[in-house]
Amino acid sequence: MDDSGIIIRTGDADDWPAVFELLSFAFHEQGTPEARDSEGSVVEPERTLVVQDGDAIVGHTAAFTRELTVPGAIVPAAHVSLVSVAPTHKRRGLLTRMMHRQLRDIAAAGREPIATLWASETKIYPRFGYGPAARRLHMEIMMREVRPPAGLAPGSADRLRLVEPKDAIAELAKVYERVRPERTGWSSRDDRWWRYVLADLESQREGATSLHGLVYDTPKGPTGYALWRTKDRWNRHGPDSEVQVREVVADDPVAYAALWNFLLTIDLARSATVSFAAVDEPLQYLVDEPRRLGSALSDGLWIRITDLPKALAARSYAAPVDVVLEVTDPLLEQNTGRWRLTAGPDGGATCRPTTDPADLACTVLELGSAYLGATSLAALAAAGTVRELTPGTLRRASVAFGWHRMPNPTEVF
Repeated sequence: MDDSGIIIRTGDADDWPAVFELLSFAFHEQGTPEARDSEGSVVEPERTLVVQDGDAIVGHTAAFTRELTVPGAIVPAAHVSLVSVAPTHKRRGLLTRMMHRQLRDIAAAGREPIATLWASETKIYPRFGYGPAARRLHMEIMMREVRPPAGLAPGSADRLRLVEPKDAIAELAKVYERVRPERTGWSSRDDRWWRYVLADLESQREGATSLHGLVYDTPKGPTGYALWRTKDRWNRHGPDSEVQVREVVADDPVAYAALWNFLLTIDLARSATVSFAAVDEPLQYLVDEPRRLGSALSDGLWIRITDLPKALAARSYAAPVDVVLEVTDPLLEQNTGRWRLTAGPDGGATCRPTTDPADLACTVLELGSAYLGATSLAALAAAGTVRELTPGTLRRASVAFGWHRMPNPTEVF
């Protein structure tokens, strides 16, 4: 095949209709005009790359400008998405060319020390240095088989209030922003992103209702909210509806328990599904039959470090550490070398180049995997991808890279 006429260029706003058609075909979706407009509302054309063969757009990738909560900090992170190559142009190296250029552009801009994505196929992105950094918990809850958490206490001044989600963005955002600094794996949401998250397109409901909202009110203001749908079902035994839980965000345990009490006692429903729970989701410790939560794990966020010293210095650490890392990065060569990572009792860190002997050796992928505190360096060492060069260093570094709460990937972007 002659690829001499194929170019990769920065996209522009006029590309979006053709790009949306490409993405809809690649992801086996029946794209609608409302879906095209909704998705397009968050696309930043200047941060897209387009592969063009003659007049046809045959490849695409994008990055969104958002922040990500990491252990002890909020950092700018390139949110990579909308990646695809036309089936007529597979196996020609176009995806590799796009991803390499995108990562080099992110690194050269110097604003975002990490990139993050959700992987459609998990075998693809390790080739570009992305490591699996956070898993998510799925739940298929047998509602009649678990005793729900406690609801509102009798005589409480607090109350639950139904809302139309799109009309309550200010209230939802207030709670979300109060909780976000402590929830590793959460992304920032400006008004544009809130409108996108709550777009609620009928074509994407798969027979369920529109999105419902619930706010937990206190005399001092809202401290929690829940978003969910229901899917009507009946069988020979009677009602068998499903509650599809989208988000439960709470600033305190009382609000959290009351929101889940409401969701797990909805009339005519017999099951509830949750797709974005944390591995250490508190609900697991509030019900009497945790096995009936039907929990299962899958991958969530993948992290690629683009500026190693800035990324490692940006997050906090769970314990003091002083370790020399020997890192290999075949794509972003400025990350390759020996780096001394030092963190004190307050968790604050520095990361500087050094000529001292290395204590641990790995590639940039392993550091991305460990970056959010969920993947243990010791586990990676057991897999043979991290090497301990100074005895005793692995244990201390593994503890330091951990965190007191598991990350909670809560939104596919």
